[in-house]
Amino acid sequence: MEHRFKDAVDVFRKNDGILRMSEAVRAGISRRTLYAMRDEGVLERMSRGLYRLSSLTGLREPDLAAVSARIPKGVVCLISALAFHGLTTQVPHAVDMAIARGAGKPRLDYPPINIYWFSGEAFTEGIEAPIIDGMAIRVYGAEKSIADAFKYRNKIGIGVALEALRNWRARSHSKLERLLEFARVCRVEAVMRPYLEAMA
Repeated sequence: MEHRFKDAVDVFRKNDGILRMSEAVRAGISRRTLYAMRDEGVLERMSRGLYRLSSLTGLREPDLAAVSARIPKGVVCLISALAFHGLTTQVPHAVDMAIARGAGKPRLDYPPINIYWFSGEAFTEGIEAPIIDGMAIRVYGAEKSIADAFKYRNKIGIGVALEALRNWRARSHSKLERLLEFARVCRVEAVMRPYLEAMA
């Protein structure tokens, strides 16, 4: 079935199998061809305006991939980031995304998202970009995510922040100075220190 759309499939393959409709059109694939590829099962729709080749292996993080592709300047944060790093037993019911303060709220029909506006170093520091499902996913590192959890403890619950801190402390490679650096960036060092001392 793919041979009918060989040129278009090649364009998708050069882009790790995932393209936004606007990117596909810019690359010379007509909307009509995209819809035909979708209808014949060559493409699957990840979310509005976002398509991937059906022949790709199953996605490890389909929601993170879909949201990251639709909001490329955003950063996965809070419970979604803690879950990504294996620091929480919470199951995210939506993807938590940080965007720069002043940016407009993204519209996304699926998957559900929670948007948080971060500013300054609290937005720009601690970003990692691991390649997941063939694309770079911008996500805050473990230590930054813990500091964010303390900063947003009134929204996500202090219990979530403490569980993440305990799980992080149990890891042999945890670096306290790195955690405190992000605690200072997020202005929660004074809040976190008593808990850190109690766990020492």
